Amino acid sequence: MRRSVLYMPGANERALEKAKTLPADALILDLEDAVHPDSKVDARKRVCEAAASGEYGNREVTIRVNGSGTQWHADDLRAAAEAGPDAVVVPKVDSAAEVHAIERALEAGGAPDKTTIWAMVETPVAMLHAHDIATASERLSVLVMGTNDLAKELRADHVPGRAPLLTGLSLCLLAARAADKDILDGVYNNVQDLAGFEAECLQGKQFGFDGKTLIHPGQVEPCNRVFSPSAEEIEYSRRVVEAFEQAGRGVVTVDGRMIENLHVDNARRILAVADQLNG
Repeated sequence: MRRSVLYMPGANERALEKAKTLPADALILDLEDAVHPDSKVDARKRVCEAAASGEYGNREVTIRVNGSGTQWHADDLRAAAEAGPDAVVVPKVDSAAEVHAIERALEAGGAPDKTTIWAMVETPVAMLHAHDIATASERLSVLVMGTNDLAKELRADHVPGRAPLLTGLSLCLLAARAADKDILDGVYNNVQDLAGFEAECLQGKQFGFDGKTLIHPGQVEPCNRVFSPSAEEIEYSRRVVEAFEQAGRGVVTVDGRMIENLHVDNARRILAVADQLNG
């Protein structure tokens, strides 16, 4: 499950400790935007120790390294490979060639097979190359939308409904699904606007995103709730599967709606998610 994926500043030891108690599905221990240049080296050591500690329970633990072209990138990848987190999150991935370079660096550093690549797509170039990025490597498991940087590059306003970003969101979602990868929606900046945040979570769920990246612990609970199947969805999905199996034929009706294989597949997916949450 990757409903809620929370960024935690790598330079803040208290934040890394607090993350052990938060109900987020996954954590991104951040070495990039959240860390001042003077603190990068110390934060790298702290984050890699945290990721290797095994003290975060069932949460997926990832490390966001500094981007290609920065003075910290190579050392970040080397240290992250040795730490062996669940994934390494790499900002501003624009091409398949960059994915290949990241993969080579992780393998050279001895990264275990479990350490996958999460590629952040956050530029117009990345939107246009999303499928190439998503299919570049078996080690790549997730695309992460960088909506703040995308809006900046587009010279677009941050507006409710995100109309300026919808083309990019759709292109990346298409690429992820075509490549059978997960994809995470971008962050919501106003941590005090929980109504606006919840509306954007719902939009992301309706689009088909697997979850959302978050910047504040207060966003975790509403995000988990929105990206979890509701009681009504679960009950309806059970009835769809039961009706289809009892009929033993291609098309049935439930609540006046025509049900065929694709609806049953979706119902089974919802029930599988519910079982995972309850398990």
